[in-house]
Amino acid sequence: MMRPGVKQYVVTRPLYSEESFAQEHEKVYRHRKTTLDHIKCDAKRAKNAALSLFPVIGWMKMYRLKEWLLSDIVSGVSTGLVAVLQGMAYCLLASLPPWYGLFSAFFPVISYFFLGTSRHISVGPFPVLCLMIGSVVTRLVPDEGPVANITGFEGLSKDEQRVLVASSVSFLAGIMQLAMGVLQVGFIVMYLSDTLVSGFTTAAAIHILVSQLKFVLGLEVRGISGPLSIIYTLEIIFSKITSTNVCDVVISLVIMVVVFIVKELNDRFRSKLPVPIPIEVIMTVIACGVSYAFDFKTRYGIEVVGYIPKGYEAPMAPNLQIFQETAVEAFPMAIVGFAVAFSVAKVYSVKHDYTIDGNQELIAFGVSNIFGASFKSFAASTALSRSAVQESTGGKTQIAGLLSAIIVMIVTLAVGFLLEPLPKSVLGAVVIVNLKGMLMQFSEIPYLWRRDRPDCVVWLGTCIASILLGLDLGLAAGLGVELICVVLRVQFPRCSLLANIKGTDIYKDQKDYMDIYEPEGVKIFRIPSPIFFANIEFFRTKLVEAVGFNPLRVLRKRNKAVRMIRKLLKKGRLQWTSNGFLNTSCGPIHESEDESNMEELDQPTDFKDFPVQIDWNGELPANIIVPRVEIHSLILDFAAVSFLDISALKGLKTLLKELIRVDVEVYIVACDSYILEKLHDCCFFDDEVQPSMFYLTLHDAMLNILEKHPEPMQKKSDYEKILLLYPQDSGPQTKF
Repeated sequence: MMRPGVKQYVVTRPLYSEESFAQEHEKVYRHRKTTLDHIKCDAKRAKNAALSLFPVIGWMKMYRLKEWLLSDIVSGVSTGLVAVLQGMAYCLLASLPPWYGLFSAFFPVISYFFLGTSRHISVGPFPVLCLMIGSVVTRLVPDEGPVANITGFEGLSKDEQRVLVASSVSFLAGIMQLAMGVLQVGFIVMYLSDTLVSGFTTAAAIHILVSQLKFVLGLEVRGISGPLSIIYTLEIIFSKITSTNVCDVVISLVIMVVVFIVKELNDRFRSKLPVPIPIEVIMTVIACGVSYAFDFKTRYGIEVVGYIPKGYEAPMAPNLQIFQETAVEAFPMAIVGFAVAFSVAKVYSVKHDYTIDGNQELIAFGVSNIFGASFKSFAASTALSRSAVQESTGGKTQIAGLLSAIIVMIVTLAVGFLLEPLPKSVLGAVVIVNLKGMLMQFSEIPYLWRRDRPDCVVWLGTCIASILLGLDLGLAAGLGVELICVVLRVQFPRCSLLANIKGTDIYKDQKDYMDIYEPEGVKIFRIPSPIFFANIEFFRTKLVEAVGFNPLRVLRKRNKAVRMIRKLLKKGRLQWTSNGFLNTSCGPIHESEDESNMEELDQPTDFKDFPVQIDWNGELPANIIVPRVEIHSLILDFAAVSFLDISALKGLKTLLKELIRVDVEVYIVACDSYILEKLHDCCFFDDEVQPSMFYLTLHDAMLNILEKHPEPMQKKSDYEKILLLYPQDSGPQTKF
């Protein structure tokens, strides 16, 4: 009885198996495209391809000059000032002279303007990527000791050698990104979950913090790369802590405190401020003026940026030998650079209601890195803080990015000399302050532990591995942990036995509800995952536990019993009467130990030349014991099974045959139509395993079972709640 006012529905329809449904409802034929269809080209496809390759054409046609231009100009100038400072600051992470950061804030932006699909990200140096480049640079061109045996190093200074390494590995990363974009494998970034990226960037923040301590403390610390490099770097810093330059420490602390406070105010009063206060730029200008006025370099021994050459340097070809030396490191750089930029771009695209194309983003960043590396810049992505400035100051399109590149160009060509007295400790302090967002990700650990422990394991595993092993190996280790967690979740799913909720067509886990109905002799088993080579044995084990018997063991016992009874009948020690088997032997009958023809024990029970078919749940001749099978029907709920591989098909067919051979009727329900097609294509069906066992819904299968095996009178009321009516003209129908 439904409560008054509660919504309900009534449906009357025939009982459907998959076969009967297919006979009654004709499917629409859908032509599947061939490879030739995909490569055919016409004018429309050529136009779409051009628009896809150059997204600038699309958004420039809809550009609102009067409404957007002023906003883009304000955003471009603000972002350009930040890009100048961050380019020089992040360049220190790459172990390169600071002015090369200006190149990285200019050249990639130009390419991305034409090829990128995001309108709001600010392309340029990204601290994590810079640190990964720095580890490669210090490995091949260490601060102390001999450099790597690279042919192109002859006649170059140490800085020039490092620039060659950085630009070559950036060029290679760009080639990898471009290749992935052309091959349409932008989906690869989906393997980097938010949890993994969070753990990885947190570890990178720790590395960046440690790498900047030498500038903040004014110490000379050689660059170290490889596993445990962070430990060795800290060891050197603490061993030299007594040589700290107090002036550097004071400057850094003042910069960090002021910048931190103003950034917090910017966040708090974001809605009231027309433009965020560019505090990093302001403090940099003040620090430059004070350093120049009081001659910090001479009087206090502070290390400053120093000479900044005007203009751009001639393009340079990458070194192929460096390609061979850095291929392993270049791939994670390509993935990380794209993943971070794509994640930020996706956030802004949702916020401003436009679409971005992952494959086109790969092409855009690939071309940007190739183009930039040719002019001695290093791999570019996007810095979160810089993109936030471009978006929050009103940027509407990549025209703001282009204007920011023009600001960087003006500094490079004309006013770069004004930054020469800037202390490197100021740049280090700016880098450290901008790590706040990444370091705050530690707060995710308690939440992940409470909500999803496998995700917490991925976060911790990635973070710890990246801290101890380095960012490249740490990312690989994190991916390994993530894939193991995914495999374990799929390999060991939470299987369950279902039962009917009385008076409905709804079936739920029998452990979760009290008002349930379980027909006698029926089991409903659900596996909520794909079935494939890694979990087919787990599926079998769980199913055996659920039904309470091993069908193969029961089948072998039955065949042994039939073999033994046949021998006893032949010897006259056993006779068949109208009352059943009669033992004519005086001595006890022992079970035969004859193990010959073992493969016959796995075949269907053969009652040929037998006087009667044996009731295996009845009383058997003396000393013959066969495990009882308490169920007559088994329903397998495949609603959550998304695919089956060949190994699973073989294992499933074997299991179904074993169940059928011990007189258990098997029904498979809610199976995906594509899986059914695959079963037919793979010749899954035969005389024993037939398509008729597949039913459209679980309720259809249950009604069919209840018709074939009516419940005893004491359970008839429950039975009638499930099987409600049978019109004479249309056969069994359901009403629920």
